[in-house]
Amino acid sequence: MTIPTEPIGSIPRPDYLLKGMVAQADGRIDTDGLTELRQKALADTISRFEETGSPVITDGEQGKPSFATYPLAGLTALAPDGVVIPFADGHTRQLPRLTAGPFRYAVHADEYLREAKRFATVPVKQAVIAASAVGLIYPADGIDGYSREQFVADLVDEAEADIRRSLDAGADSVQIDFTEGRLSLKLDPSGGLLNSFVELNNQVLDRFSDEERARIGVHTCPGGDQDSVHSLDVDYGGLLPALFGLHAGRFYVQLASEPDPRKALETIRLHSLPEQRVFVGVIDPIDPRVETAEEVRDRVLQAAEFLPLDRLGTCDDCGFSPFADDTSTSRDIAFAKIAARVEGTRLAAEALG
Repeated sequence: MTIPTEPIGSIPRPDYLLKGMVAQADGRIDTDGLTELRQKALADTISRFEETGSPVITDGEQGKPSFATYPLAGLTALAPDGVVIPFADGHTRQLPRLTAGPFRYAVHADEYLREAKRFATVPVKQAVIAASAVGLIYPADGIDGYSREQFVADLVDEAEADIRRSLDAGADSVQIDFTEGRLSLKLDPSGGLLNSFVELNNQVLDRFSDEERARIGVHTCPGGDQDSVHSLDVDYGGLLPALFGLHAGRFYVQLASEPDPRKALETIRLHSLPEQRVFVGVIDPIDPRVETAEEVRDRVLQAAEFLPLDRLGTCDDCGFSPFADDTSTSRDIAFAKIAARVEGTRLAAEALG
């Protein structure tokens, strides 16, 4: 038997790409020059990804400005003073604020996928941002002439197109990044905001068939960035029951960095549905130490106490560099951790017969 194992998304960008992004912003190289550097980084990323033995890979998000804001790159109806996301170490990330409608994605994720498939020899999954995260750009006081209801209708259309275009372009699966789910309970402990996020995302998911939803997954984590998180202090017990109310077939759940993984696994056992496969996080991208294959094996064996093997998979807790300027983890460490995940998952499958 085999246990499926997948990455989440981002890989740290090489120095030459990071420097090129700064140079392009300063006007020292043109767009064509930056594109050439991105192509070089993409080819190297996919080559190194395949060397780890990972049966499924991503493009490492080498071309995305961030996992969250790629659909907005190039839009003009934005102001910089949107929602602020605070992290435990004191640093923040800020979303833009929409200033006018109608809302449309400037970039769809299949553009990244099509580039990756030019280099890959194994299946490629594609990460997309959740509609609930993009929805945070609509201002609380509204926009004259463009109601929230109109915005949500446009957003659901665009989020559906983002997923469907990736499926049509040959993605092995499409992963919806939902890191704002756990954060929502910090912003609103009553769960009202979380429930509204689930409802919005289900409006998107309900536009797909059962067969399509079997290839669509949802990722949750406490928002790793620059070796810090935004919501690890929020109890998983508040999130997981609602999470499995999302109408998706796959769930990628951070667990390696979780203080009490057995408690979380029991909640997953109780609330996940028979048709939902759970990929448990067995690698902590924030920890600079590379896990051994045996540690990964033991984490998988622990998860197997709670989930049947035909519904179990493994993943990394989060991406390794979700924002382009996050240099807190090296590429070498990221790929070493991925190789440990692959080998440790194989050892667990062997132990489980």
